[in-house]
Amino acid sequence: MDLNVFISAVKPLDQTAMDAARQRQAQLAKPPGSLGRLEDLSIQLAGITGKVHNKIEKKHLLVFAADNGVVAEGVSSAPQSVTLMQTINLTRQKTGASTLCKHFGCGITVCDVGVNGDIKESAVLNRKIACGTQNIAVGPAMTREQAQQAIRTGMELAQNTDADVIGIGEMGIGNTTTSSAVLSVLLDADVEEVTGRGGGITDDSFRKKKAVIRQAIAVNQPDKNDVIDVLSKVGGFDIAAMCGAFIGAAATRRPVVIDGFISAVAALCAWKLCPNVGGFLIPSHASYEIGYKLAMDAMGLQPLFLLGMRLGEGSGCPLAFEVLSAACAVINDMATFDQAGIDDGYLDEIRQGDKFTVEGAK
Repeated sequence: MDLNVFISAVKPLDQTAMDAARQRQAQLAKPPGSLGRLEDLSIQLAGITGKVHNKIEKKHLLVFAADNGVVAEGVSSAPQSVTLMQTINLTRQKTGASTLCKHFGCGITVCDVGVNGDIKESAVLNRKIACGTQNIAVGPAMTREQAQQAIRTGMELAQNTDADVIGIGEMGIGNTTTSSAVLSVLLDADVEEVTGRGGGITDDSFRKKKAVIRQAIAVNQPDKNDVIDVLSKVGGFDIAAMCGAFIGAAATRRPVVIDGFISAVAALCAWKLCPNVGGFLIPSHASYEIGYKLAMDAMGLQPLFLLGMRLGEGSGCPLAFEVLSAACAVINDMATFDQAGIDDGYLDEIRQGDKFTVEGAK
């Protein structure tokens, strides 16, 4: 699959359908804009599908699992073996994300793109590129060809997933380090601005983590204007595959949900490669990681939830799926003013500009 051909297949949102959805929202029996983000989401969904009336029935989470050689530098509190165990546990509905998927009736696919170990479980999709990346503190994480292979893997998996909405998650010890490195380069941001404590580390380990990221960037000299170069030098197989999955979902005109920090960095990579992807992105929760907001601001996005979550795995996606379903219910099933027997003439003046914001209110 030629990446450029696939990327060029991602078209902008359907403005005609979005205008029709806005008109439908204006006819519903409620004060203008009173359902806030639910209205915005219904309009965005119209732009994605080309239809005013949509349903979110088939929901699916894609989780990409991979190990990162940088853990050799002591940047994580968890041993690398946790990646393999949790990759398996995700298929057994024993992790946070898979428990939520079970609760809400979401499908889940766990894809091994680089776990450091043999996984015998047939429930784990084997797309292993290598047994983990190399240590970015001393050299490139992977070759450019491997980065492209990972992106293609994500594209194809998303393209072939039968769902109305797709969420993108990950599993990989050390991947907040690689994500912070990728984000620092792409946004030309200081390491201090993008690096958090991940799953939790001591003060000494935190200082070392930031030093390792600086070292990795200095050693590898990734080109901030070349996303694939950045991914290959300081990224991970999981981030690259997730990047491809965001593009794959957009190319097949499905909404695609961002999970937390690592998912947001992967979405940023996809957006940098293909700006049209931006219209298909729906953030779930605000990650506890400090770099998350920088990634969101760069893409002009705002998360739906503020829940203090920092698990990863795709745990925010099943929650966002339910909000999308609610947005569909509103635009599909609410009565219009005519149907409700209400003369909406009293709203004519209110509809002229913002008549709801109180100046000085916070």
